[in-house]
Amino acid sequence: MKKYDSILDFKNNKSKTIITIGTFDGVHIGHKSILEKLKKRTNNGEYESVVLTFFPHPRMVLNQESNIKLINTIEEKTNLLESFGIDFLIIHPFDSTFSNLSAEEFVKNILVDQLNVHEIIIGYDHRFGKNRSADINDLINFGKEYDFLVDQIGAKEIDEIAVSSTKIRKALQDGDIKLANQYLGYSYFFSGKVIEGKQIGRTIGFPTANIQLQESYKMLPKNGVYVVSSKIDDVLYYGMMNIGKNPTIGENEQSIEVHFFEFNQDLYKKTIEISILTTIREEIKFNTINDLRNQLEHDKKYSINYINNIKQ
Repeated sequence: MKKYDSILDFKNNKSKTIITIGTFDGVHIGHKSILEKLKKRTNNGEYESVVLTFFPHPRMVLNQESNIKLINTIEEKTNLLESFGIDFLIIHPFDSTFSNLSAEEFVKNILVDQLNVHEIIIGYDHRFGKNRSADINDLINFGKEYDFLVDQIGAKEIDEIAVSSTKIRKALQDGDIKLANQYLGYSYFFSGKVIEGKQIGRTIGFPTANIQLQESYKMLPKNGVYVVSSKIDDVLYYGMMNIGKNPTIGENEQSIEVHFFEFNQDLYKKTIEISILTTIREEIKFNTINDLRNQLEHDKKYSINYINNIKQ
């Protein structure tokens, strides 16, 4: 897969393209059916596949007060899309100039002249152009005028894969990892650098790696305790993670702390990827450190039982 950071950088003189367009946040099971259709259309080598997506997310530009967090960072989204065998990925900067393109300017200047479109695969509810003024019927009419096909993904097909990035964000906000992972088709994950912590966990027998997110716009699930896994130096380790403010010890800032089982390596300053497997419980304020320690023992037993079950 070849990646371009702008539509204007795209160069393809070999053949016409089949394109799909979207934000693709999460690259979830709903997206999967569209991407597999795109790949199937181009398997014979006559056309090349193009995914056109955007960054920042349009809502970050058009509604700056939304404070939207994203399911995937750009790097994560790129890696997930690459796994589908797409020929070209274009991540175009979404800004006010782009948002002000008329529907016909977008079709003529970008889809036809720049991307050499033969066919576009798009949802029935897709809207485009300035103020999202044009719809699928306009796109079909443009296709007749400029000689390209429109494969409309109908309401029934979309309902059958009733998944959306909004639903996944809601599941994460609720701490419902099982549902989020079901929608995604993979375990929700994030990457971060291990930074120096206050080492309180070490004093109660639960040393933790303190993680700092790589990207501030990356979404985290609700504060709570989770079963996690991480591949470190090509070895898969399991553990449990707390996201929250550690109310028992009077912390005020949110932190991400992971306690790995059967692990004693120094991770300081390393960047690691954490996959969240399931939810254990909400974050709780305990009366004493000893109560906290006892709960962590229960959490560990729960985690190990869960891990043993998924290994079977």
